[in-house]
Amino acid sequence: MPSQPNHWLVKSEPSAYSWADLVSDGKTSWTGVRNFQARNNLRAMKKGDFVFFYQSVTTPAVMGISKVLKEAYPDPTASEGDWSCVDLEHVEPLTTPVTLASIKADPTLSEIALIKQSRLSVMPVTKQEYERILKMGEKN
Repeated sequence: MPSQPNHWLVKSEPSAYSWADLVSDGKTSWTGVRNFQARNNLRAMKKGDFVFFYQSVTTPAVMGISKVLKEAYPDPTASEGDWSCVDLEHVEPLTTPVTLASIKADPTLSEIALIKQSRLSVMPVTKQEYERILKMGEKN
C-alpha cells in the first residue's frame, strides 16, 4: 500500500522566482537553498508530495499548489558544499491566496512552521495545516 504524500511549503521572493514564473514555466528546479535544515527538508521530499508555493516580501501569501516531480539531487548552482534541489511542477492556484496575516490570525495554524520558523525557506506542513490552508484558499 503506497504511503500518503507529505506536505511542504517553499518560499520565494517574487523578484527571484514568482508564482507567475512557475505557472508560466510549468515546472522548475528548486535550487539555491543554502540552509541545512531547509536542505534536509528538500531531501525528505518524495515524488508526488504536495508543496504550497509561498510568495514572500511584497504580499506574503500562499499562492498555489505544486508537486514534487523529481526527488533531491545535487544542486547545480552550488559551487561548493553539499547542497540539494528538487524539481517542482505547477498544479493549480488557490482560488484566494492565503495571506500571512490570515494564517497568523487562525488559531488552528498557530503551530505552523511558517510562523514558528519564519526564516526557513523549505518546511514541512502537517496534513491538518495543509487541509486548513486549502479550505482558506477555497480549494477542496
